[in-house]
Amino acid sequence: MKMTGRILMAIALAIAVPDLQLQANPVDTGTSVVVVYNTKVKESEGVARHYAARRIVPKANLIGLPLPTSEEISREEFATTLQQPLLAELEKRGLMTYTGGRVVGSKLRYVTLCYGVPLKIKRDQKLQEAGAEKLPAAIRGRNEASVDSKLAWLPQAKGGRQILAGAMGNAFFESKLIYNLHSTNGILMVGRLDGPSPEVAKRLVDSAIHAETNGFWGRAYFDLRGIKSGEYQAGDESLRAAAKAAQAYGLDVITDEQEGTFAEGFPMSHAGVYAGWYSESVTGPFAERKVEFLPGAVAYHLHSFSANTVRREDENWVGPLLAQGATATLGAVYEPYLKWTPDMGIFLDRLLLRGFSFGEAAYASQQTLSWMTTVVGDPLYRPCARHPKSLHEDLQARRRSELEWSHLRVVNLNLGKGTSATNMVGYLASVPLTRQSSVLLEKLGDVYEVAGQKTNAAKAWAMALQKPQSSQQHKRLL
Repeated sequence: MKMTGRILMAIALAIAVPDLQLQANPVDTGTSVVVVYNTKVKESEGVARHYAARRIVPKANLIGLPLPTSEEISREEFATTLQQPLLAELEKRGLMTYTGGRVVGSKLRYVTLCYGVPLKIKRDQKLQEAGAEKLPAAIRGRNEASVDSKLAWLPQAKGGRQILAGAMGNAFFESKLIYNLHSTNGILMVGRLDGPSPEVAKRLVDSAIHAETNGFWGRAYFDLRGIKSGEYQAGDESLRAAAKAAQAYGLDVITDEQEGTFAEGFPMSHAGVYAGWYSESVTGPFAERKVEFLPGAVAYHLHSFSANTVRREDENWVGPLLAQGATATLGAVYEPYLKWTPDMGIFLDRLLLRGFSFGEAAYASQQTLSWMTTVVGDPLYRPCARHPKSLHEDLQARRRSELEWSHLRVVNLNLGKGTSATNMVGYLASVPLTRQSSVLLEKLGDVYEVAGQKTNAAKAWAMALQKPQSSQQHKRLL
């Protein structure tokens, strides 16, 4: 029986979220986050107050500390100006309660560090620790770390002396249960509103809220290296699993299996997801500054020093990605080793398919804490908390332009479930918006091509060129 467009949409929106994702997940409010800013950096407080206003954070949850103004600080500076004073303020304000070195009560799940708060802790060459000799030789003297990752185990800081060298195992790695990620269980999810400028830092929460309200959309670009064996294969496998998660969510997925990164001139329009490796600094379309990120976009480039600085828009990866419009990213401040970098397959599975927040997904995807990863973006950002059917109806009622992406998702989900391309041509033809949308006309061309109707595909793409489109979409259509 040939299915109508209405039936196909109902089926697709019903299956869009697995049963697991339909469990009652928390939608955190500003009461669950403490916001830390640097009183020595005027712009830092401005970012903190902007965030507090957008997320309705209680005044008691804003903490200003006189911190060093550099991105890199010493271990002593970290302990005496940030870790210890923050812990004291949390206890003083009744935000966390300790008994016998253990957190027995807490209002917090997250920490948001604001522009101007130091990024990384440099190695202390003189540090001598009992027990460090038992660590593998490669990490025995490695006591440098990201500030974020060190603060993540703040709930455990009074529970006995921690060896500062090396990494701590993360008990929440691969977690599928949101409620387990809580400070009473020993973890604070630390993210930062940071970047090349205070304006970029403020935009991270603005874009996050936009995507929470209007949906997480776009195309997903994955830049693999084509590695089939050996110790580096895990990097490709992580990105391949991430691509599968994006496809299961219903995004258009573009995967490159070649050794090099995306080439100059590669058209990256409407980017909702980017993940790739392995270049020290931005290359190809990123170097040309021609990548078009949508609000809410998540971007990640795996490199040992991708976040060596986050406050330059022309160095490494994190700063440039943020400057060019990404809403959330992760990076390494020093050499982390491949196995201890975030697993992108787990990250996108949790973020897109299980309704995790950015902070929850980031910390569920890491094998270690007290190590090298920085988490840049609003940790409260939860892009996929809404059921697709409810979101689709809301976009329709408000006549939002994002509705075109919801229709595109219907097509992808149906195709993924085995619905014929011919039926999906019929669906797109039944949607009045298709005739006005370059996004949907391009998709119509793609579906015609899958159906073997190349002449009709070319006609649809030509029609898309007659509608308003972005410069990178224009290049791809041509």
